[in-house]
Amino acid sequence: MKIPLVDLSWQHREIEREVRSGFDRVMASSDFVLGTDVDEFEQEFAKFCDVPFCVGVANGTDAIELGLRALCIGPGDEVIVPANTFIASALAVVRSGAKPVFVDCESDFHLIDVKNAEAQIGDRTRAILAVDLFGQLPDMGALENLAKRHGLSLVEDAAQAHGATQGIRRAGAFGALSGTSFYPGKNLGAYGDAGAVTTRDPDLAHHLRKLRNYGSDVKYQHPVIGFNSRLDSLQSVVLRAKLTHLSSWNAARAEAAGRYAEMLAGTSGVALPKVAPGNEHVWHIYAIRVQARSRVLETLQRAGIGASVHYPIPIHLTQAFADGNHRRGDFPNAEAAAEEMISLPIFPGITASQQEQVAGVLKRAVEEASG
Repeated sequence: MKIPLVDLSWQHREIEREVRSGFDRVMASSDFVLGTDVDEFEQEFAKFCDVPFCVGVANGTDAIELGLRALCIGPGDEVIVPANTFIASALAVVRSGAKPVFVDCESDFHLIDVKNAEAQIGDRTRAILAVDLFGQLPDMGALENLAKRHGLSLVEDAAQAHGATQGIRRAGAFGALSGTSFYPGKNLGAYGDAGAVTTRDPDLAHHLRKLRNYGSDVKYQHPVIGFNSRLDSLQSVVLRAKLTHLSSWNAARAEAAGRYAEMLAGTSGVALPKVAPGNEHVWHIYAIRVQARSRVLETLQRAGIGASVHYPIPIHLTQAFADGNHRRGDFPNAEAAAEEMISLPIFPGITASQQEQVAGVLKRAVEEASG
């Protein structure tokens, strides 16, 4: 039996009727761009995150870039970015005109190291980009205090943690603003690219609405230079349908993570993911750590198990950022994670029998690799 890393067809079957009805509604009205369904989704997602404002944009990278621009961060400025994240986090900083300054992650949860971040703050630092990684948040209280002490903006990258909480606050509700992606494989995914910015600040929300729409909030009036980065109505239909299921789907992910923990408990050579204190993890990714990663991964994939790697090359070692003059060893925790992590299949509809198959092959693969 082949087991995919993520089964999006299962999600579609759950919402197919509602999506088809919504598509018919949009087609009948020809309300395709920044339409009623976009407005409704923005209100619903803002309520879900417990913030007043949500601004839909074309994708998650745009969400962070436009968020930084709304904060007047650009050329000559620096933004602290964890090395252990998808490259889009850093690319958004570059596209804003600012420079990403990379910092290491801590070794237990692979989230941004707050002390390392503080050590990298300089005269040009304007913001800290706090990435919610794999389904849980970094220590946002410590990061908020750090940003406040140094007069910096805190920006949350919430693309991997839709519905996750820390204390009583939900992902998307931290910092000056939060950028998120609704790429299809996310916990809340569209049927293509889509994203949003959430914030408590009405002025930032108003400015973001101009930036996403050619710098205009009144047709043919352009007080600022803007972009074409608009969430469309068809994607909003999908997101509205999925949002009603998100909490139950996240609960199913948590159950699956719990089953993996039981099935793999005590397995020599396998380090299981940990949940940071105060966090409710939504398990966007279930990433274990093993030695001889390439051999273990090859065995899993040969057995039809859609295991993968997030992320095989830390951002500071990618060719795209070679001009940063970083070398191997600069961020040892991020580099070790990149060499040892394997992401196991996890999605709301995964069954216990599928997980038993994954666990069985994994145990055999680790044993063979260690022998």
